Amino acid sequence: MKQNLLIIGSVWPEPNSSAAGTRMLQLIRLFLADHWQITFVSATLDSPHRFPLETIGVSIEAIVLNDSSFDTYIKELNPSMVLFDRFMTEEQFGWRVREHCPKALRILDTEDLHCLRKGRHKALKENREFEYDDLQSDIALREIASIYRSDVSIMISTFEMELLEDYFKVPSHLLCFVPFLLETITEAQITEGPAFEERNHFCTIGSFRHEPNWDSVRFLKEEIWPLLRKKLPGVEMHIYGSYPSQKVMQLHNEKEGFLIKGWADNAIEVLQKSRVCLAPLRFGAGLKGKFIDAMTAGTPSVTTTIGAEGMHNKLPWGGSVVNTVSEIVSSAVALYVNKEQWLVGQQRGFAIRKSFEKEKFEKDLLSKLYTVQSDIVVHRKSNFIGSMLAHHSMKSTEYMSRWIEEKNRT
Repeated sequence: MKQNLLIIGSVWPEPNSSAAGTRMLQLIRLFLADHWQITFVSATLDSPHRFPLETIGVSIEAIVLNDSSFDTYIKELNPSMVLFDRFMTEEQFGWRVREHCPKALRILDTEDLHCLRKGRHKALKENREFEYDDLQSDIALREIASIYRSDVSIMISTFEMELLEDYFKVPSHLLCFVPFLLETITEAQITEGPAFEERNHFCTIGSFRHEPNWDSVRFLKEEIWPLLRKKLPGVEMHIYGSYPSQKVMQLHNEKEGFLIKGWADNAIEVLQKSRVCLAPLRFGAGLKGKFIDAMTAGTPSVTTTIGAEGMHNKLPWGGSVVNTVSEIVSSAVALYVNKEQWLVGQQRGFAIRKSFEKEKFEKDLLSKLYTVQSDIVVHRKSNFIGSMLAHHSMKSTEYMSRWIEEKNRT
């Protein structure tokens, strides 16, 4: 049976702006390769940086939040599967999908666990270690409820899979592990990139709209770079990322060698020119696309435990994983000046990169979706908590949406 998939995007995919955009495009290409008919809709404004989905055979439509026009639209489309991009989208549209297309398989792409990222951020702001109690939040209640209401939730990180199963007690049959889905790296990519001597400076890259990236840049500027620059005079720190605001640009200082470069047309090319990727992330969740790009470019990296989390499948990291300022500085210096250590880091990065090649995961995802779809009634009966959370007594999001719709009419 040919699938008719509706993807409800929290934003239009921008693979050149964020790892989330890259991830969404990877999923779309996977489903297209299996001959699915795909429609992508979003209630957000169109962006000049969005990927032209129309050119690869995906239909696109603009939709409106808190408006019954979506009810008419989805009944006419009658998709066999609906994919929600992040839990907030499921909150906004999930009840409408359940009401008007009850047979459609409901898939949640979490991207990362928002409650984990928020909990870690809270601990950082309070200058203390993260504790599991930090997960007890309004975000967690909403996010876990969304996971239960969905038939299958796609998880990008094994760490987050284990957290859901062990801490939140989410049944494993509601989850499916799907990390980045990468093309096979070629021998030419491995052997023909710029050599150690042809590379210069440190580099980091990531959307400035993503708070962990912005915090990492400020951490570099205020605590790490002043010490690192003293040890390596003349070496520069190059900061790339989408949507740099005025406060970001104010960090640019040529005298200090701290250069805000802004948008990068090609992340791999930028990283190939750099000797070391330096990204000391202090909070966050999910998988970090900057390190996948660095590994593809043959650029070793220095990051934290949080930065490397879920990224290396128990393989040795392609560079260094350290957490204190002094460790970050000393590791960055050693990796920058020691060619032998740098080459080891590069090869380890290539090995990690190979573990994310899409052939290892695509069949498992498709098999999971088809299996659940084929016995959807039994699958939903086994998820009593999900049924309970979708019950009318729990429908505050629906009633709020209906209230907003009525209010907008006046």
